[in-house]
Amino acid sequence: MLYAVLCYDAESEVCAWSKELDEKVMADLGAVNQRYAEAGKLGPVARLMPTTAAVTVRKGLTDNIVMDGPFAETKEQFLGFFVLEAETLEEAIQFARELSAANPANGTYEIRPLQFFNPGVPIT
Repeated sequence: MLYAVLCYDAESEVCAWSKELDEKVMADLGAVNQRYAEAGKLGPVARLMPTTAAVTVRKGLTDNIVMDGPFAETKEQFLGFFVLEAETLEEAIQFARELSAANPANGTYEIRPLQFFNPGVPIT
């Protein structure tokens, strides 16, 4: 089963990290990622740019409306995602726990099963 592990956190906190702290966090997360990648269980991983770089396209009555920023005002923002191949939900939860342990912020990891729409295309 493929799982999306979605990372949410307060963008204002994460973007305020020093360069040194950011590099340490990314290295710690990279160590978790490397173990799963070497086992052939980790697919695409992406860190999103800040919401200030985002635009939202919303369907209007007669035309699409393009707005700056994310679609919702929230305390936590969607910061990135991991695609994990896990045999069980418990394995995906363990992966999220390891990511959480490597992350000094108070982030949240949401786990959702994926339906893959490109049959035959490997995730790695």
